[in-house]
Amino acid sequence: MSVSTHVLDAVTGRPAAGVGVRLERRTGQGWDEMTARSTDDDGRVADLAAVADAGVYRLHFDVEGYLGADAFYPEVAVTFRISDADAHHHVPLVLSPFAYSTYRGS
Repeated sequence: MSVSTHVLDAVTGRPAAGVGVRLERRTGQGWDEMTARSTDDDGRVADLAAVADAGVYRLHFDVEGYLGADAFYPEVAVTFRISDADAHHHVPLVLSPFAYSTYRGS
């Protein structure tokens, strides 16, 4: 299983470079950070997790760090379940100052 993401800025229609992204895994005691990266010039983080087990994960996006203090949503947390540990999981985020959306990518 691998996890990647792609952040797109809906206002500019361009990739969102420099967005802080943290991957966490849910445990019995809460959330454990697995890795933290920033999106590249193409708005992507391809190497959040190369290998991981089935379970519940969360991507945390630092929106305020990208859009500034005027961001209505200072952070976005996307929680998702991995059932097939052999599959690739791509979780894109489309972002604007007052809205966001996400979906299971390919």
